[in-house]
Amino acid sequence: MHASVCDTLTDLVQNAIESGAARIETDVHTGPDRIELRVKDNGKGMDKTALRRAVDPFFSEKGKHDRRRVGLGLPLLYQTAEAANGSVEVRSVPGQGTEVRFTLDARHVDAPPLGDLPATLVGLMAFEGTYELVLKRTTDTGSYAVSRSELRDALGDLREPACLTLAKRFFEANEASLTNGR
Repeated sequence: MHASVCDTLTDLVQNAIESGAARIETDVHTGPDRIELRVKDNGKGMDKTALRRAVDPFFSEKGKHDRRRVGLGLPLLYQTAEAANGSVEVRSVPGQGTEVRFTLDARHVDAPPLGDLPATLVGLMAFEGTYELVLKRTTDTGSYAVSRSELRDALGDLREPACLTLAKRFFEANEASLTNGR
């Protein structure tokens, strides 16, 4: 099981990047009763056979991970959802992309914590590659949205430490406003 919801988010976005997605949309919603996560990409997608194999912990697509023959991302996601009265829905179309929706009962004792969302988002925005990452963050009291290109336009090169620091402050301030809005 992943240690936090942020670990799950990182895993799903990394899979989207590795699938050749040019655009990745993420929705993160937290409330007192539920945690919802959606990651949708326009990567290569999977047919029904590949999708069945993707939930097998002893399978990993050939060439996807050097020196590794298992793929634990989706199996861990299903395990986490089952443990915390949640659900997982995966839709995928070859050549069009994949969408994963994940919901947890936030009050359940086995629900993982959210984790450090600002640090996770900075890492995802700075990850190498030519992709657009769009984040929509909501709680029961408010929301904010930002894209990777907007951050780059406002801050500059997201590989530069000063820009990463500013990006983290941006996410921390937005998270604080959502928390204080309750």
